[in-house]
Parts: sequence; structure tokens; C-alpha cells
Amino acid sequence: MAGSSTRSSTRSRGKPSADAVGDESVHRVSTNARPRSYRGRDQSLIRITNVSSKVFLGFGILFSSIALFFIFRLVNTNEEPEKPRVITPFPAPKLMELPMFQGEHKESLYWGTYRPNVYFGIRARTPQSLIAGLMWIGITNGRYAMRHICQDSDELRTYGWTEHNGRDYGHQILVDQDMTLKTSFLKSKEHGSSYGGDWAVRIEVENDEVNLSEEMSKTVHLFFYMDDESGNALNLGSRATDVDDESILASGYRSDVGNWQLLLSTEDEFEFHYSGFKTPFVHNLSDLVQSNLGIQARKVGRLQLSDTSEGSSNILVFQLSGRIPFKADIIFQSGTLAQKERAISLAGASLTNKLSEKQKDYADKFERCFNLGDELDSGSVTVGKAALANLLGGIGYFYGQSQIALPNRPDKKHGDDVISYWPAELYTAVPSRPFFPRGFLWDEGFHQLLIWRWDIHICLDIIGHWLDLMNIDGWIPREQILGAEALSKVPEEFVTQHPTNGNPPTLFLVLRDLICSIKAKKFAAGERKEISIFFDQAFVRLEGWFKWFNTTQSGKAVSSYFWHGRDNKTIRELNPKTLSSGLDDYPRASHPSEDERHLDIRCWMHLAADCLHSILEFLEKENEHGKEYRSTAKLLSDFQLLNEMHFDDAYGAYFDYGNHTENVRLSWQVVETVNGHPSRELIREVLEKPVLRLVPHVGYVSLFPLMERLIPPGSWILEKQLDLISNRSTLWTNFGLRSLSKTSSIYMKRNTEHDPPYWRGPIWMNMNYRILSALHYYSREDGPYRQRAKAIYDDLRNNLIRNVVKNYHQTGYLWEQYDQQKGKGKGARVFTGWTSLVVLIMAEKYNEC
Repeated sequence: MAGSSTRSSTRSRGKPSADAVGDESVHRVSTNARPRSYRGRDQSLIRITNVSSKVFLGFGILFSSIALFFIFRLVNTNEEPEKPRVITPFPAPKLMELPMFQGEHKESLYWGTYRPNVYFGIRARTPQSLIAGLMWIGITNGRYAMRHICQDSDELRTYGWTEHNGRDYGHQILVDQDMTLKTSFLKSKEHGSSYGGDWAVRIEVENDEVNLSEEMSKTVHLFFYMDDESGNALNLGSRATDVDDESILASGYRSDVGNWQLLLSTEDEFEFHYSGFKTPFVHNLSDLVQSNLGIQARKVGRLQLSDTSEGSSNILVFQLSGRIPFKADIIFQSGTLAQKERAISLAGASLTNKLSEKQKDYADKFERCFNLGDELDSGSVTVGKAALANLLGGIGYFYGQSQIALPNRPDKKHGDDVISYWPAELYTAVPSRPFFPRGFLWDEGFHQLLIWRWDIHICLDIIGHWLDLMNIDGWIPREQILGAEALSKVPEEFVTQHPTNGNPPTLFLVLRDLICSIKAKKFAAGERKEISIFFDQAFVRLEGWFKWFNTTQSGKAVSSYFWHGRDNKTIRELNPKTLSSGLDDYPRASHPSEDERHLDIRCWMHLAADCLHSILEFLEKENEHGKEYRSTAKLLSDFQLLNEMHFDDAYGAYFDYGNHTENVRLSWQVVETVNGHPSRELIREVLEKPVLRLVPHVGYVSLFPLMERLIPPGSWILEKQLDLISNRSTLWTNFGLRSLSKTSSIYMKRNTEHDPPYWRGPIWMNMNYRILSALHYYSREDGPYRQRAKAIYDDLRNNLIRNVVKNYHQTGYLWEQYDQQKGKGKGARVFTGWTSLVVLIMAEKYNEC
């Protein structure tokens, strides 16, 4: 039962789909189109004589980018000439080596629920950790089935964290048909405990009250396990060897935590069995357990483990079978001397009291951080608390090596060479536990907009981990598939990352927020100092990241950019996808070329340049370097130049530019397959020669200048953007702004036979949040459209909150996207990544400068 079935159809920012949900299945698998060459240095210099004088402000940073790019190519070439550059780390001190991430901070985050891909799992932030987890037996289609790894096919009515503080406490509710299972996690650091302290898990199983009398006779089968990833053998405790005076399940020794014990405490009657396994993998453990149970069922006619252990077992599984309702506490105790008093304090009534205190603390801190006040009803506040808890509870720790494609060699006929990145760790939030339980670069910036307001130290820790993944060229692999558990959720053909492909640099959204909040004096002196230290050490990496974009994603025209990697030879896509943009199938120019100008990446580059300048200004290091970033930001915000390159007066909208025709369609044609047999397929037909022009598709990309606040408050063009937003024939719905206008020729069109529309109509929370932030800004700026911006802001905010809350209470989940016609949740459910931005929308927390 481990893992989940995946579709091979492609879409989205490198995220493979899992468990199809009808016709609205998740589409996030990257094809990672083969790298395309990009404009070289000489071509960029040719343009100088044809550009007006105002653009010379940006040449300093362009030349600096090119110089640094080629300087990096010379670093360490004499030391390790055989090592490909793409797997050479960035030549700067790692952020995670900063003192602020050591000592008490590091220890406080050592243990956690850092296994988001399973329903309940615990590990430490170390490459080869002790791992704990929970499985249970449910019923699917009338047959027993093991629940372990989060997957849609299990059809749980709901599951997720209702409280989680990201550090030492979490409470989760899982409803499997008429059975409710609750898991609580608590950490404790007391005298006598070793590094990282102790932790306790409470497992409670209850029935649906409607069927209580009938269900009281039912038995629940729980399986709690402990695994040592390093392969060390675990010792069976006294409970497994039938000693009645103690309840020690397992014990062992590790250099990080010393001696340890796993104990069981319960007042309920239950039947106990166990089994030990020797295996390097934990993601297929449910298969091993089911096989063991199947053999035993044939032998003794009951669902019970074999009470045997393989030699030197590194995984021990403990079966607790009892009548519902059932409750058990499991305690992990570290340290040389296990103290009975410490164990007692993490079980029974004492644990109940501690969990109640943590629950209250979570509610109190939530109110302090977000101050929802009396405006929202209790149902909305409940959803807000769950959204934050699921984002924090979805934080994971991963360790492994990314697989990287080298450019295709002339002597190599098929495919790319694939090599391994250096072994690396990543501490990160994840978009979705069942579908995307790993790190995604463009998602993470949106995650941190919420997390920094809750816990700045966790936020900086996560950003630091991401920036430490940067290679010598300033590139960061956009999807992180690290370790066997993460790999088990991704089809092999989608594992490889391509070093020509980027992702929107959304981490700059968070860094800009931090700078603005410092200016607004929202941080204590100690926090301000730590942020300053972080910025100081992070700057060279942020600069390297900017240089990578500025040299590899630039366009032919000065101050223009386009997402490299689109497939210009496809005959099966209605509009070639732009996966690296994060907006996947959003319509771009029909014929990808070097002449493209993508509006969204231009705005992302403005954000990055402006943020780098602001950081240097904050650090009081605004030398010539800082002036270059200020000049680049000024160039990219030049309103006249922006309009010349991207604005269409007739539409009153901003567009991409490229080689485009609207006269393209998919039609059924008979083609010959590899085995020589004819096949009927949808093939792209181009009925008109494309020409260089603005690409007339109104949607999220059109609103990027508004999101970046590049439009002056008094400009008539702002009024045009408000018209587009509020018009029901374009973007407005009662549930949020749709991703593509109803007037678009590609609105809700399939991109291939197997790819339903994705960013071609449905409502996405991350873009709606950014648009709301802009409307909030314009509603407070002097200008003729202030009141109208405020009215649209209020209506849009109310629509978004109402629809997310309604869907959560109806379905038990937050969703990846929402249907623009009825507001119904679509795509991946349990999508508590950027959809959790609804909390900031409720709290009206936006960028303040």
C-alpha cells in the first residue's frame, strides 16, 4: 500500500500528479523540456546603440552580472577540473553554519513531525535519524487496507492538523469512515534527557457517535513503529518479551541522543504483537507489514503480527489491537539514565494537562499574531487556525542528492547525462502531503509569507537551507526530491532537474516583507540583529541567484526577460507550456523563440533588484554595488518603457510579447506509432503564420505590474486594470479572480488530449493574495481610483474567505485551486501550501512598503 499511483501526464512546476481525482486530476509533473541555448554576451552588446539614454542606468548591473558569471566559471577549475560546474557548490560560507542556527535553536528543532508524506511520522533533523510512525488498518471497497502514506485513494473524510506550533506541539484529526483517530505530539526537555529531549505521542480512537452502540464491539488495529535509518539493530523491550512489570517497547543507543527507550502507557485493554524487519527503506514498510499479517491470517485466522524479529532488525513494529474507544500514550525517552518520573510526566493525566496547555498557547498566539478580532465568525477562525497548523505541520526534513541533467553531448544520440548533486539537507514546508510532500522553490516564498509572522527563526532557518542548495552559477534546483521517501512519490522520468530551468524567485517576497517590517519597527532588537546577520551572510548568495536569472533568462531587448526551456518543436500541445514560470499552461506566444518577452519574469526581476538594493541600504552598505541594483530596479520600474514593451492600448492590458498567432487548434489525426500501427491522436494545427506581437490573453500575467505596484496611483492605466479585475466577462467571479479571462481563445481549453486546463480559468490563492495586496496598497494611496480600489478589495477579500471556509467545512480540506463557476475545490486536496495564505487575507497582513 506504500505510495500512490501517479499519472504520467505533465503539468505544473515540476510536481507529479498522484491519485487522479476524476477529470480534475492534479497536473504538476514537469517534462523539463530539453535546454535551449540562450543569448550570449556579444548579442547583448549589439543593442547598445539602439537604446535610448534612460536604459543606460541598467548596464552597470548587466555588465557586473556577466563578469561575475564568467568569474564563477574560473573558480576552483584548477583544483577539481573533473567536477562539473553544475554540481559545484556556491563558493561562500553556508548560512546554516551561522551561530544563530546552532546551539539552543538547533536542538529545539531537532525532533519534529518532519515526515509530511505519512499520516503521522516523527524524525530528527539529521541525515540518518531514528524514525517513528503510525499505521492502522482501514477498509477500502469492503477490503482491509493499511493506512500509512498519505494518499487520496484511502478516501479519508478529512485529515490534518488542527493545531501545530512548528516546534514542540501538534494535534491532528483523521476521520476514516466512521472512525475518528486523533494524534497528539509533544516534546519535552527535562533534566536527565539527552540532546533534543524526550517526546510523547498520544493516539486516541473514537467512533462516530451516530453509530456508537453498534461500533463499540469493533476492534482497531494500530501499528506504531521505530526505525533506525543508519541500519543499527534495535533491541526489543520488556513488553515484547512478556515481562509484565514494565512497558518498554524498544531501546537502543545512538551517538546523538545516547541511550534511548520507547515506552507504552495505556489503561485500556488491548492485544499486543510485534514484528522486526531488516530493510534500508521505510516507505515500503506497509507492504512488509501487510505481507506478515497475510501469512499469519492464513496460519491462525487472525490479523496479528508474527511476534518474530529478523536478525539485527532496524525496524520494529508494535501492534496494539483494542476495542474502540481506545487510547494509548507512547513515550520516547533519551539519556544515559532513563528516569521513571520523566516517563510518567509524559503519560496519562500529566500528558493530558500539558496538551491542554499547549492547545491554549496555540490559540492565544494565533490571536496575537493575526488579531482576527470580531470581524470573522468562529467557523472562519477555525479554518484559519487549521490552515496555519497544516502549513507548520507539513514542514519536513529531507536529505539526499538531486539528480541533475547535463547538456546533451554531440556524441550522445539519446537523452542527457544525469549526475548527482552533492549530498544536501533541506528543511522546508511542502505544498501538499499526499501529492507533493517535498520542497518546491517557487512555492516556498509564499509559504514563508505566513510562517515568518508566526516564527521568524523557523522562517530564516528554512530560507537558509534553500539558499545553501545554490551551485556555483547561482542556480537552485527548483524541485527537491531528496531521499528514498521523497523519491518513492515521484515517477522516475520526472526526477531529473535541468540547470537551464529556473523558478520565480519568490523568496524575495519574504525578504522584502522583512525589510519593510524592520522599517516599521515590528521586530524586537534581538530579532532585528539576527535578521541583519542573516542578510549580511545571505547577500552574496542572493546576488548570485539574481545574476543567474539576469544572464540566463534575459531577452534580446534590454530590460526584457523570458522563461527559457519552452518546447518549440512540439506538435501535441495547443500552446507550449512554460513550466519554469510556475504558471505551466498559461498561454504564452504560440511559437517559442528568442524574441519572447515575458511580463511576469520582468516583474520578478524588479522585485529582486529592488530587494537587493533595500538589503544593502538596511545593512548600510549602499556602495557602487548598491547603486547598480537601485539603477536596475529603476530601469525595470520605468513606466514609459514598461508600457512601450508590454501595454496594449486597445485592450487596456499588459501582455507578453512573442512570435504568435491565435489561429491554432488541436485536431484528431491518424499517426503511425513506433510499432508501425496507426493511432488516432490530437495534433496541433497552425492555420496562420505567426508574427511578432503582443500575446492577447488577459489573466494573472497581465496583472503582474499591478501586483508589483509599478502603475502610478493617478494613471488612467490603473483604472483599466480595475476594469479587468471587476468585469465578470474577464476575471471576476464570486469566489475569487480566475486565472485566465473568459475572453481568451484558450480559456478552459485542454492543452493536450491528457492535459485539462490548469492555469486557464481556475482560481489560485497565491495570485489572488498578491492582487489583494496591491489593491490594499492602492486603496490607501492618494489618487482618483482610491475608493474604487477599496470597494473591489473588500468584495474580493470577502469572496475568497467565504469560499475557502465553505469548502473546508463541506469537504474537510483546503484545496489547490477552486472552480471559477461554482467555487468548488479542485486539484489536490490537503493543499495547505500557498492556499493557507487565506490566513493573511483574513488578518489583512500584506507588504507595507
